[in-house]
Amino acid sequence: MKFYTLCGVAALAAAFAGCQNTMTIKTKPYPVARMDTTVQDDYHGTIVKDPYRWLEDDNSAETAAWVKAENEVTQDYLSQIPYRDRIKERLTQLYDYLKEGTPFRVGEYYFFYKNDGLQNQSVLYYQKGLDGTPEVFLDPNTLSENGTVALNTVTFSKDDRYAAYSVSKSGSDWVEIFVMEVATRKQLADKIEWVKFSGASWGKDGFYYSRYDAPAPGASAYSAKNEYQKVYFHKLGTSQAEDQLVYEDKEHPLRYFSGQVSDDFKWLFIVASEGTSGTEILYKDLTAPGAGFKTLFPGFANDYAIVDCRDDRALVLTNDEAPNFRLVSVDLRAAVPAVEDVIPQSENLLQWVTTAGGSLMAGYLKDASSRVCQYDRSGKLVREITLPGIGTVSGFDGEQDDTEVFYGFSSFNVPPTSYRYSLADGTSTLYRQTKVNFDVSAFEVEQVFYTSKDGTRVPMFLVYKKGLKRDGNNPVYLYAYGGFNISRTPGFSPSNILLLEQGGIYALANIRGGGEYGEAWHRAGMLEKKQNVFDDFIAAAEYLIAEKYTSPKKLAIAGGSNGGLLVGACLTQRPDLYCATFPMVGVLDMLRYHRFTIGWGWVVEYGSADNAADFPYLYKYSPLHNIKPGTCYPPTLIMTADHDDRVVPAHSFKFGATLQAAQGCDQPILLRVESDAGHGAGKPISKTIQEQADIWSFFLWNAGVREF
Repeated sequence: MKFYTLCGVAALAAAFAGCQNTMTIKTKPYPVARMDTTVQDDYHGTIVKDPYRWLEDDNSAETAAWVKAENEVTQDYLSQIPYRDRIKERLTQLYDYLKEGTPFRVGEYYFFYKNDGLQNQSVLYYQKGLDGTPEVFLDPNTLSENGTVALNTVTFSKDDRYAAYSVSKSGSDWVEIFVMEVATRKQLADKIEWVKFSGASWGKDGFYYSRYDAPAPGASAYSAKNEYQKVYFHKLGTSQAEDQLVYEDKEHPLRYFSGQVSDDFKWLFIVASEGTSGTEILYKDLTAPGAGFKTLFPGFANDYAIVDCRDDRALVLTNDEAPNFRLVSVDLRAAVPAVEDVIPQSENLLQWVTTAGGSLMAGYLKDASSRVCQYDRSGKLVREITLPGIGTVSGFDGEQDDTEVFYGFSSFNVPPTSYRYSLADGTSTLYRQTKVNFDVSAFEVEQVFYTSKDGTRVPMFLVYKKGLKRDGNNPVYLYAYGGFNISRTPGFSPSNILLLEQGGIYALANIRGGGEYGEAWHRAGMLEKKQNVFDDFIAAAEYLIAEKYTSPKKLAIAGGSNGGLLVGACLTQRPDLYCATFPMVGVLDMLRYHRFTIGWGWVVEYGSADNAADFPYLYKYSPLHNIKPGTCYPPTLIMTADHDDRVVPAHSFKFGATLQAAQGCDQPILLRVESDAGHGAGKPISKTIQEQADIWSFFLWNAGVREF
């Protein structure tokens, strides 16, 4: 470990205090953001001004000039942090180790992802049999010079002959689908464009996919509203212009649709949703000429997902009458299909179900940690699988003729490790263990439970170096998400090791709005109950301070996307609690979020300001609209990217301009806009390392750390 000191090597102990007091970083003047006081909206009798609405135009020269100037201010500030380069150097070392994903079988081949260490994108390899020689199947690093083209999804035809793969550019949600012959790696001429939130579901001689119409001339592909998603069938060897329209809904432009085919090609399912939760499933008999779609499960009060379909019976994972989810079976030939329980609801969340070798593999969450059980096809419990510890598992899927499956396990202090699992006797055998160039045994994981404002018991993971002293002087990086039924579980991050090495603590709070305790936990943090999410996060900060893990002068909060909303709301509600805040790609304007790209899909989670019943609570917590001029806000690094077409960067632009104008003290409010990047998926390692170096530098400096 290298150390960098500001005062030189002589008399360090005596000089450090003086160093801490005299070394300062000056923030350059923020660029002037034009205020248009004439722009306002009438929300059900409440007039709301929007002086920075011009920043919503991502095509304007004025917006581009302002963003460029903001980035210059930010980079000037960060460049003054004397150990920023040291941190980047250490992060580069931490990321530089061989990373291999869990293998999966496709016919006679085994596929897995591998990264030699610092490759911008992981490479997909394949080998014939478990003892075969690995060869490159797809290398996305060859598709761009700077690593900004990423492999998105790969799906294989039922006969294992073809692979349909999608790629995204610069982090955008737009993807293009291509086709390759597996055995020869021959690239076919097929190319599908304007696809978003869809992969390929293979039929007999082609695949189903979902797409939007190409943006209208002059419209921004990265901010224009996406409407009327349609399902098409693409026949191999033909052009996209010849693709068959399979399903559309002209009466409901704001719905998602995806196609799914049974393995025997008898049944086509259309999964519809009006947002991020709640689905409807339609089905059609492909063997009956002229048959139309019928409704299997009406929407949109519950969630339904097809797990498997054979012998005219579908296995469906649902929370209908089961907040913790259950697996049901339904006879598709019945005049009125009725459900039968296969795996009933239990006290733990049933998170996923896969099939392999005639077995059902069921993944549960218990206090935000994975549990896995094996059942037979009738739902009889075979065994609970012994896992290596508290952590997160993935995999366990396979083919009907498999006798074993693979799974991956990781935790905060356990790098991803792959195991072979015998379906016959339940034994797990180590297959690949990640070897890192640092000592993970030096760190430990603690799970604590704290009480939120309304008395709710909330779990939180804490990761730190062994021998930690609870004296209130530890830098703590508190992270959470809290929305969309998404569960945050233990996972390995080489970036977090840097913080732990410096005596810091990584804290992950499993707050309401997520899915850690099922649909009830989710619903307790959505719509008019969203304030519970912020209360849970604030309570986590207060707990860490009260228990002397840290203090307000050394506590940072961070979150991305919906987590960026979380940080923005907690920043405006309790600015006194933190030494640094990181709202990343955040939803920060709760009155207009639904007007861009696919923001309308979040109305089921948040509500809409267009509705008189929803507007009051949205306006009450919307981060942009609750900034109070003259308040001393903590040091804040607002982070977004120029190709983010999920949460458009206008959220961060308007929030940054407003916060800078309102700041009542000299604490920095900075805007960092990444180029050739999107919402986060597919970001090359080179950009990830630089971004993390900026985060840790900004945090540690504002936590009073003056050496590294």
